[in-house]
Amino acid sequence: NLLHKNRSTMDHAADAHRTDLMTITRFVLNEQTKHPESRGDFSILLSHIVLGCKFVCTAVNKAGLAKLLGLAGETNVQAKDQKKLDVLSNEVFIKALVSSGRTCILVSEEDEEATFVEPANRGKYCVVFDPLDGSSNIDCGVSIGTIFGIYMIKDGHEPTLDDVLQPGMNMLAAGYCMYGSSCTLVLSTGSGVNGFTLDPSLGEFILTHPDIKIPKKGKIYSVNEGNAKNWDGPTSKYVQSCKYPTDGSSPKSLRYIGSMVADVHRTLLYGGIFLYPGDKKSPNGKLRVLYEVFPMSFLMEQAGGQAFTGQQRALDLVPEKIHERSPIFLGSYDDVEEIKKLYAAEEQN
Repeated sequence: NLLHKNRSTMDHAADAHRTDLMTITRFVLNEQTKHPESRGDFSILLSHIVLGCKFVCTAVNKAGLAKLLGLAGETNVQAKDQKKLDVLSNEVFIKALVSSGRTCILVSEEDEEATFVEPANRGKYCVVFDPLDGSSNIDCGVSIGTIFGIYMIKDGHEPTLDDVLQPGMNMLAAGYCMYGSSCTLVLSTGSGVNGFTLDPSLGEFILTHPDIKIPKKGKIYSVNEGNAKNWDGPTSKYVQSCKYPTDGSSPKSLRYIGSMVADVHRTLLYGGIFLYPGDKKSPNGKLRVLYEVFPMSFLMEQAGGQAFTGQQRALDLVPEKIHERSPIFLGSYDDVEEIKKLYAAEEQN
């Protein structure tokens, strides 16, 4: 055991001296070289998104707490003078995206209307995002995150809402940043999924999860069971089969954090299924198509999983409004396949 202990200490020591770190910047530039036609616009846009994530990460970790609580000997600064974190995060991302000079339309969960960038700062990308997903969980220390998706507009026309009201499969890239026990950024630019972890001592995101592949089948299901009373048939049957399998397999474990980024992150790494079905109360479920369902479905498919709305492949949906909602079932390939079968059987009946 002592030998084992020494070995792991040595590993840590070796890690501390690794000098060849793959930062997210280097990673994105490497990807760029595979596209000879690219002029680096996309890389610049991503670096602005990454900067936004770093800023929100420090804000979420209650940076400046001493100042906030007046521990420097001044009178207490009332918390109400402080911007709410979700409002602050939204402003940070809007400013970072506009100042990149690479965007033309921004759709944020926080803003009723889309933001059209004035011509002087305009670029060819549209970014849809939820600046702080799960923000109702801030006070209890549960992981929260930022979700984003990127579209490119067709050349040579005045940008309109139709440029973002496109199916998710037209996205160029998608990702999320999770502010949890560590700050993790998961990204796909359409050729696999990679995870980066913020090294606070360097202020850099380092590649820690190269080429993430979701297990083909998982042992976990993730759903808000409090809504069970209003579920439709296929969802009820599916959850029943998770708890009381009839094929002799072990029951699945239930894990539900209630913060989409954290639940999807776990699903991506450990496998299983995450579901937010429609029900009698909200027939379209709760999650928004553009900046929750699409980016997460994009990542799931890129990692070898599936995403289904109860009617079709999630990425084939064509949204009609920027804040439209949709039911979603996503995760391991085989697990989503089962729910698809249940919906197909119901169709036939």
